[in-house]
Amino acid sequence: MHHLTHSIIPLRFLRFSCVFSPFFKRYISLNRHHKTPLYDLHIEYGAKMTEFAGFWMPLFYADQSILESHLHVRSKAAVFDVSHMIFRVSGSQAAPFLESLTPSDIQQLPLGTSVLSVLLNTDGGIEDDLMVYRHEDNVFYLVTNAATRSKNIKYFADHLCAWDNTHVKVEERTEAALLALQGPLSASILQTHTHYDLSTVKFGGFVSAKVAGVDTYVSRTGYTGEDGFEISIPSKHAVSVLRAFLRTSDALRLAGLGARDSLRLEAGMCLYGTDIDHMVTPVEASLSWIIGKRRREEGGFPGDLRILKQLREGVQHKRVGLVVKGAPARHGASILSADGSEKIGHVTSGCPSPSLGKNIAMGYIKTGYHKKDTQVTVDVRGKPRNALVSKIPWITTKYYR
Repeated sequence: MHHLTHSIIPLRFLRFSCVFSPFFKRYISLNRHHKTPLYDLHIEYGAKMTEFAGFWMPLFYADQSILESHLHVRSKAAVFDVSHMIFRVSGSQAAPFLESLTPSDIQQLPLGTSVLSVLLNTDGGIEDDLMVYRHEDNVFYLVTNAATRSKNIKYFADHLCAWDNTHVKVEERTEAALLALQGPLSASILQTHTHYDLSTVKFGGFVSAKVAGVDTYVSRTGYTGEDGFEISIPSKHAVSVLRAFLRTSDALRLAGLGARDSLRLEAGMCLYGTDIDHMVTPVEASLSWIIGKRRREEGGFPGDLRILKQLREGVQHKRVGLVVKGAPARHGASILSADGSEKIGHVTSGCPSPSLGKNIAMGYIKTGYHKKDTQVTVDVRGKPRNALVSKIPWITTKYYR
């Protein structure tokens, strides 16, 4: 995925240290909406565009509704224009530096693999979620959220102050397009465009490969719960690669943010700023599994005392799934006890599930009410709706292992 090297493709990096230059202060203050390299192609295919994290992104396309697009991903395959940020962390102290920011076992991460992690603040809250890819022993690529770009630049710069910049360097990679090819047919579609044997790439792995004649990096990852790939492409070749995909497969469709949101919700995946934020710890977010075994024993990450105590003693509230009867519950809806006498939590994300035909939601609920099949009530626009606490995810994930 997002791990292009100097030897493969010329890059332009934004480099930074613990002191912000006037350029960075000016860069961070920019508030205009940006276009991805695929903007004109989106318009050509009848995309309804919307602003997302400073970018114009497709919400859906003329040939399919959001519902149809969602179901197409579950049954066949679709490709998304993915607006993420990529950072390159390198140097002899790259792994220890990353372990000073995240609770994951970065030092023992095998080459050519990835791990989901979070950037933490001193209270153990989540500053962002991200994917960490180990490209070489001392070279890592981080894929973070576009919406947190300015905050992350400052976050890395602040933390670099405590490190010798001759041993660790953080750079932002700025000239790439990212395509997410997702769905049960994604492997067969991509295989027609590369000689690399994709059956050797397991979930979370990544490789360098020529795709449609272009040097790319391909990771077997995604945000839908389906088998799929994320492909990092030089911006100047993004349109030609995507056109090659669309030209050679009748089963492939373009998909936008609308379907992406309902797909990730069915798969139980968090959206930063909605389901997780700087006030929530990984334990409260039901993400304890991202905390490495060695890190649980040794600590050494921001907020470790609080987080390790929560692992031992539990939390007062945690993220759960809900199945809601009647109208769907949306962000901010209150969760009440079954008789409606006590507020016990709130909804962070919710939608009608196209795959299940039920209204699903996730949110935070008081410990004691968090067990599966516990009956609760959700206040949906002033009306009480019966709901059951459910497991997350709601669908069976289909990762290729």
